[in-house]
Amino acid sequence: MREVLEHFPGAQRALFRRYHIGGCSSCGFSPDETLAQVCARNGNLDVAEVLAHIQSSHEQDAKILISPKALAELLQKDKSVKLVDVRSREEFEAVHIEGSVLLSQDVMQKLMASGSNTNPIVVIDHAGKNGLDAAAYFTGHGLQNVRCLRGGIDAWAQEAEPKMRRYKLG
Repeated sequence: MREVLEHFPGAQRALFRRYHIGGCSSCGFSPDETLAQVCARNGNLDVAEVLAHIQSSHEQDAKILISPKALAELLQKDKSVKLVDVRSREEFEAVHIEGSVLLSQDVMQKLMASGSNTNPIVVIDHAGKNGLDAAAYFTGHGLQNVRCLRGGIDAWAQEAEPKMRRYKLG
């Protein structure tokens, strides 16, 4: 599974979404297991079918991602873009993209109340790993115009706003 996750970072999300594998301790898997072993102990799933689903999900993830430069261009053209930061309060207060909001219960309720949303929502995290989970959550709850900043705020600081302070998580 380690190799599968290296090639397809969203594989665990894909496995959980379709097969309820990997989302909790009762259905989790070890990085040392093979995909065939995971499939065998989860109802003898067809390995080729599961791998095809993982690959398809990977391609769908790629469509959700927006590069820092493309986001900068979008922000220039469309003032209705909602930037939703899913990092911790401390990270957000240390550095954030102008106009972004920190995800909170109140923000979540407003987003969900918007229905299918006509204005774009872009999820921001630190390095682009957790943002896809949040974007998938929003999409799974009916929001349609959701993107995720590829590489997170770290890539934004490198590619779109080079004077922005960068940090590493310990």
